[in-house]
Amino acid sequence: MAELASIIILGIFAQWLAWRLKVPAILPLIIIGLAVGPFAPYWISHEFMGDKAKWLNPIFDGGSGLFPGDNLFYFVELAIGIILFEGGLTLKRSEIKSIGSIIGKLITVGSAVTFFGAAIAAHFIMDLSWALSFLFSGLIIVTGPTVIAPILRNIPLKKDLANILKWEGILIDPIGALVAVLVYDFLKSNLGHGHGGSFSAEAIKHFLTLTLIGFSLGTIAAFALKEVIKRHWVPHYLLNVFTLAIVLLVFAGSGLLVPDSGLLTIVVMGTILANIELPNMEEILYFKESLAVLLISMLFILLSANINIEDLQLLLDWRVAMLFLSVILIIRPLGVFLSATSSSLTTKEKLFISWVGPRGIVAAGIASLFGTKLVQFNQKALAAGESIPFTGAEYITPLVFMIVLGTVLLNATTAGLIGKWLGVLLSKSNGVLIVGANNAAILIGKYLMENGRDVVIIDNNGSSVKRAKDLGLMAYQENVYNTDLKDNYDLKNVGHMMAMTSSFDVNKYVINKFSEDYGENGAYRLVSAAELKNENKIEDNCLFSQFDDFLNLNEVARDHPELRETEIENREGFNKLIQSFNGNLERIPLMVKDPDDTIRFIPAKNHDDFNIIDGSKLVYMGLPLKQEGEEAA
Repeated sequence: MAELASIIILGIFAQWLAWRLKVPAILPLIIIGLAVGPFAPYWISHEFMGDKAKWLNPIFDGGSGLFPGDNLFYFVELAIGIILFEGGLTLKRSEIKSIGSIIGKLITVGSAVTFFGAAIAAHFIMDLSWALSFLFSGLIIVTGPTVIAPILRNIPLKKDLANILKWEGILIDPIGALVAVLVYDFLKSNLGHGHGGSFSAEAIKHFLTLTLIGFSLGTIAAFALKEVIKRHWVPHYLLNVFTLAIVLLVFAGSGLLVPDSGLLTIVVMGTILANIELPNMEEILYFKESLAVLLISMLFILLSANINIEDLQLLLDWRVAMLFLSVILIIRPLGVFLSATSSSLTTKEKLFISWVGPRGIVAAGIASLFGTKLVQFNQKALAAGESIPFTGAEYITPLVFMIVLGTVLLNATTAGLIGKWLGVLLSKSNGVLIVGANNAAILIGKYLMENGRDVVIIDNNGSSVKRAKDLGLMAYQENVYNTDLKDNYDLKNVGHMMAMTSSFDVNKYVINKFSEDYGENGAYRLVSAAELKNENKIEDNCLFSQFDDFLNLNEVARDHPELRETEIENREGFNKLIQSFNGNLERIPLMVKDPDDTIRFIPAKNHDDFNIIDGSKLVYMGLPLKQEGEEAA
């Protein structure tokens, strides 16, 4: 009982510790897992431990342990499937309009370079057989969303670079798992037949069948789930757990049809669901995120604790350090540069992507599974008086864990410094966060997006968020009272914030809560109805006009839904235009666009302090000036 409870308790504590230290959770999770596993006898008293070699023993052996037989690895496989499904739910087509090619090459060309390069390094540096070397290289192909995401949240990285790393981390997981499975099948075929002569044809057949099942079943499952939810065949209170049950059903069913196809099927299913109109998508994603955190916490504790002290002692070898350095300093950069030969990425951006390639849960989980099984084959052969079939198999699990822990530790502690040195971090946050997805806010967001600004809109109303998304805007359904926007790394480029809801209290709350994080260049709100009656109460952070509140703004947006530009000759011309707009429900001034395309929001008062540059344009919403014969100043 104590061991089972401690897995969850220690896992959540590690997650909290990672949040406080701003590091990927995998670091404290692995360290705690090792502490209660192979290192437990060194710091826990014998009276408490008894005769146990580990305080937390994941595999049932000799009267103690949690999972008998292969049950631990069945749990690992199911948990990884759920984690990858949650990752697939975050993949949006709109994020890769300009970077789709480089992502495609990273998961194909980059994977091939890692597969062959790491195998060559493992064979010649560690003196492993070619078969085991290729198993090792297949396992470290993956990067991993569980470790990429926390790194991206903590550094103000350019949006395209962040999306490249995120998409690579999610899409490459099933590819790496598939490659490792194929190599493992080759090893078993040698074990059973003494040769691998028929492996090539069988491997190709298995790969094609697996791919066909993965894509077809994943697609069918996604659209079937959509119809079930859309037709309200499941009550709302069962929606999240029903979705979880379907995910497990699809994962297990895919594996029954074609062994090892579940991961690909689940990623395809999640990615399709993320890009179709699925009701209650935000609720499902939120539930899956919470579940993924719990599963990741349990997995890393269990897998780390499952390592033996003898396995770790194998790492006390100078060749291990050489292998690690060759992976991060030669193989990863080679794969990235070959993948990005015809891309628009600069050399510095390629170097940054080369540096950030941490391995995650899929590598650790499958390495633990395959490494343990190969060692068991060796033990059975020894017990039968036969020669060991897989010399060096004991190295697989500790070597992969070394790559996982080493890359995560290195990337988590240096990504910010390397990014700053290479100049790929955002020196100034020019993105705009708009709270409130009303008509006026969406029109303003669309104009800003078309003028090169990153725009994120949040609102608690699902239909309003959908309307914004339909126009190509990045929008999220969030309750500002219940959410922590810091977890969303799409907001790392945000430096301007506008609270544009119909409620003065909500707008005020948003300014107070989020301006420090997202308003470094300005945090603004709409004028309230009460402030319209007394201009002396209007605060300096109010937007647009002292004569227009939420109601006026959206009346104009309803009647004249278009943003227009007119030239400003000088300060006098600007003042004249503003005066002509005052109290005019046909036009409302919004922004000034400078000759260098810098966009500045007009304050509701103190226009005399608002700098006007010759050649600027006034951006307003409403009827065109020429319609009534008025001349632009």
